[in-house]
Amino acid sequence: MKYQLDNESAHYRSSREALLEAEIALKDQVEKVAALRRELTGDTPVEDYTLVEGPRNLGAGDTPVANIKLSELFETPAQPLLLVHFMYGKKQTSFCPMCTMWADGYNGVIAHLRQRANFAILVAGGLAEARRFARSRGWQHIRILSAGDATIKTDLGFEDEEGDQLPGVSVFKLQDGEPRHFYSGGAIMNDGHYRGMDLLTPVWNFFDLLPEGRGDWFPSLSYD
Repeated sequence: MKYQLDNESAHYRSSREALLEAEIALKDQVEKVAALRRELTGDTPVEDYTLVEGPRNLGAGDTPVANIKLSELFETPAQPLLLVHFMYGKKQTSFCPMCTMWADGYNGVIAHLRQRANFAILVAGGLAEARRFARSRGWQHIRILSAGDATIKTDLGFEDEEGDQLPGVSVFKLQDGEPRHFYSGGAIMNDGHYRGMDLLTPVWNFFDLLPEGRGDWFPSLSYD
């Protein structure tokens, strides 16, 4: 593909060709990172945490509430589990707009994700509130759970001792009926390194295509 117009200036064309080389290098680097991730052993045993869940039909109200083990989230045992850490609960008293933007996208692609993985969203507390918020967003296809009294979020580094929440995603495998940790990653990668979850939403990537880039834009729960 030449991505070219006949009346482009020579300067634009040379700049675009240099950009294309950089885009190809970025694509190659993304594929290299994915390959390195696949080399993780995924054999670290974790506690079979007891989580809290309401009716699977989000529109059926919020009771009864049942305890469910982490291992029971593997509806298809041969497939891994994607567990998204949503920033709500404890010191996070309002629903995170960034996590909400991500989850808006998850709801649209969940049928595709479930061809390869089990999938759920985990909040720190307030299951009924989280379910009501999910209904207001139209997340009819997403499985919503609360950590309840389980320490899964603190153990994995997505909640600190004061109850502050961090966004991220964890991947587990089921081995001999017991959960094993494969991978965890978050928006905050290390001190001074952020944007670690950008690839999980197309919004930032679309904005990066614009002449002004993403700028300092931040998502909101609603827009006028």
